[in-house]
Formats: sequence, C-alpha cells, structure tokens
Amino acid sequence: MHSTLTEHARCRFGDEYQPDAPRCAEDHDDRSFVEELTFADADAIVAMLHELSPHLVDGLLPVWIRNLAYRLALLQRPDDPQLLREAAQSLWLYGPEWDGIAAGLEARAAALDAG
Repeated sequence: MHSTLTEHARCRFGDEYQPDAPRCAEDHDDRSFVEELTFADADAIVAMLHELSPHLVDGLLPVWIRNLAYRLALLQRPDDPQLLREAAQSLWLYGPEWDGIAAGLEARAAALDAG
C-alpha cells in the first residue's frame, strides 16, 4: 500500500508542505501506521520526522506520534547526541510535563559529546 513510512504518515496525517498529497481512506486507522512505525528502522523514522516537520515546530503529525517516533528512534540509536538533542527540542515544545525528560536527553547528549 505505502512504499515508505513517510508516505504512510503523509497519507494518514497529511502534509503541510504537500496539501494535495493523497489521503488514506477513512477506514485506515492509526493502528496500521503505529504498527509500521513500531518496526521501522531509525533511518526511516528520522527521515519521516524531517520530511514532514522540517522545522520541528511545524507539520501535521500529532504530538503523540512525534513523541513515539523519537522514542523508537532513540531506542535504536541511544548514543546519537544529535538525535537526543532533536528529541529533547521536540519535547520542550510540547511540555511542560516532559521537561524533565527533555533535560535528561540533553544531559545524555552532553555526556556523550564529552566522551
């Protein structure tokens, strides 16, 4: 049905930058997208996030999908300081209940950079 995770996300949630992109049928629920997201590799997840939300504050992905996507990518790349910081920035935008987690991610990134 969809050739990439990004295509599936665009179909399911829309794309601020490609408003004429085809949308999924009404009976195509979040479950099928979350299933695909769950087993996607980190490169596919990060590509989806960057393509659909290139400026972090924009895009049509629901906050819970962004949070889940960053969490799944970080599980695969726990020692990637750039990804840790990006995930933290996303959490700072949609907190404050996640501010402690964002601070922890930034601290881990700093520790990794310090070696």
